[in-house]
Amino acid sequence: MSDVLPSWRDGATRTAILDFVGAVTDGPDAVPEDARVAVFDNDGTLWTEKPMPTQLHFIVQQWVAAARADARLAEQQPYRAALSGDLSWLGAAVDKHYAGDDRDLKTMIAAIVASTVHERVEDYEAAVAAFYRDARHLTLDRSYAETVYQPMVELLRFLEEHRFTCYIVSGGDRDFMRPITPDYYGIPPERVVGSAVGLEYDAAANAVRYGAAFQFLDDGPEKPVRIWSRIGRRPILACGNSNGDMEMLRFAQGQPRSLSLLVHHDDDTGRGDPPYDAGAERILAAATAEAFTIVSVKDDWTTVFRSPAQ
Repeated sequence: MSDVLPSWRDGATRTAILDFVGAVTDGPDAVPEDARVAVFDNDGTLWTEKPMPTQLHFIVQQWVAAARADARLAEQQPYRAALSGDLSWLGAAVDKHYAGDDRDLKTMIAAIVASTVHERVEDYEAAVAAFYRDARHLTLDRSYAETVYQPMVELLRFLEEHRFTCYIVSGGDRDFMRPITPDYYGIPPERVVGSAVGLEYDAAANAVRYGAAFQFLDDGPEKPVRIWSRIGRRPILACGNSNGDMEMLRFAQGQPRSLSLLVHHDDDTGRGDPPYDAGAERILAAATAEAFTIVSVKDDWTTVFRSPAQ
């Protein structure tokens, strides 16, 4: 087994990665180190997102508590789904978003904002850290640390060894990801770009608190905007897995030399996630025309999840 990307099978995808990194780090097409920027989606790209994104697991617990405290909420979505354990409604809301229908997603976002309004950012951070410490994946019965994709962690380290700076650019909540990105991915909190609820400064308490309005959803065309506003550079490598990553992968292609990777969940061998295309139909259909390099979970990865010892 090679010491370079050991969980990646020899083949066209691994070769494309190695050739690209070699070309931009050495020789006539070498890119200056400070311009070697790589951006990665999180859910479904760096770790599992099924049966629903991890953040929803955390939020569902909050919605259940809220609905039990207020019987009126129990008759409304998404609280009704949370109380009944109807994960299908929640997962479908995300799939509908990627298909262009945001009605259920807006209902969820309103409930997400309500769950944190006026909360101190440090208190939210502590609650999220406790969730990651204790929670188990809903169907895999393992810690969330063990649902990280080992091949992607290897890719992050490989890029860093070649003086890339890697960022997470996700539709997930920025402050939900930050407590675990150093341990799970080796990515510091300041290099996490995500969706966010508005923040307010409470002068009397000298505290930053969450406001009553959602600030932005870092998905689709918002991703290049957030990349530029937060990073100030166009990436030369981008990696995603869903329709919401299309613009981010295209944005990287504005560079003279770039690599856009698309993770395809086609693995039917039972090694990890079940195969699915939901939420990625448009980007998969456009992959050839857009010159996206497809990463097949089935064919390109020899293993899927990080082992418990790592």
